[in-house]
Amino acid sequence: MSATEAATETDMATGTETLRVADFARLDVARRGRTGVPEVVFAQGKTVEQTLRLLAELRRADPAAPALATRCPAEVLAAAPTAFDAAPVQVDPVARTVTVGPLPAPRGAVAVVTAGTCDLPVAGECRATLAALGVGAFVVDDVGVAGIGRLFAQLPRLERADCAVVVAGMDGALPSVVTGLLRAPVVGVPTSVGYGVAAGGLAALGAMLATCAPGLTVVNIDNGFGAAVHAAKVVRAVHGA
Repeated sequence: MSATEAATETDMATGTETLRVADFARLDVARRGRTGVPEVVFAQGKTVEQTLRLLAELRRADPAAPALATRCPAEVLAAAPTAFDAAPVQVDPVARTVTVGPLPAPRGAVAVVTAGTCDLPVAGECRATLAALGVGAFVVDDVGVAGIGRLFAQLPRLERADCAVVVAGMDGALPSVVTGLLRAPVVGVPTSVGYGVAAGGLAALGAMLATCAPGLTVVNIDNGFGAAVHAAKVVRAVHGA
């Protein structure tokens, strides 16, 4: 297969279709129909050409949904706006995401809450993913436990959300507090923010997993994408598929 070819492959045992792209990828183009969430390009570690090619192939294979790439290096963010002639492109340099294609109409409401300003890149990845999945979202930033009154002032907004994604580094305490205040499901996202014993997010992760606030769901360190997918499935359960 040449570097310019793409061909559909079918697993005879399961009937699952994949799209073989040149000699470097097999795209799971049936994923949106199977799970409600399309495949997303994780750009970290890929070349610029590979990332842009995979975004283009995802758009061709599933034009009803936008194509999304996360963890995009600066070179991808710079090249993306002019790489797709007929499709709108949204680049978020803070979230490090690229979205190709029109965004679906949003439904539902997810509150994306950050403990501090340093957590905004992970929150941005979450928000961009929700937008690509057709889920409404609003950001409540910089309401960490060091100044807990900031959070209480935002409770009327948070109580209107179908789900809350709470992003926090350092001691990772904020998701537990929010879980103890809201009826809606809460997803905690530990971030790799903090000094010394914060250990690149391990302290926050451990604190969230050890929470005494029952019902808190926790995803991997810096995984705004995974939190968004979980929140989107909550919204679909509330508002219908």
